[in-house]
Amino acid sequence: MTNKKAGRVGDSPIIGAGCYANNQTVAVSCTGTGEIFMRTVAAYDVSALMDYAGLTLEQACNRVVMKKLVQLDGSGGLIAVDHHGNIALPFNSEGMYRGYGYVGQAPIAAIYR
Repeated sequence: MTNKKAGRVGDSPIIGAGCYANNQTVAVSCTGTGEIFMRTVAAYDVSALMDYAGLTLEQACNRVVMKKLVQLDGSGGLIAVDHHGNIALPFNSEGMYRGYGYVGQAPIAAIYR
């Protein structure tokens, strides 16, 4: 893992913080300042904002990544797919490794904006 301190456990395996899935809303995987993702329960928060506040996938993801994480000096981003197959990949850091693809289309991969 890039820049991962040996023996450190991050937010990724913590359901609700680094990952979350709900068949009615969204599946989310996060990367970044793990402590902040844990404190904000970022992955679950995306689903809750969609479910309870009626936000779209993009609105919910942007609120979590661009507002909530930033308020606590957190950096990083997430990959989310809603129950309709829409994809959101917001990040507030300089770059984030990400990629996706749809059947019949060329795959997309990127690091920077």
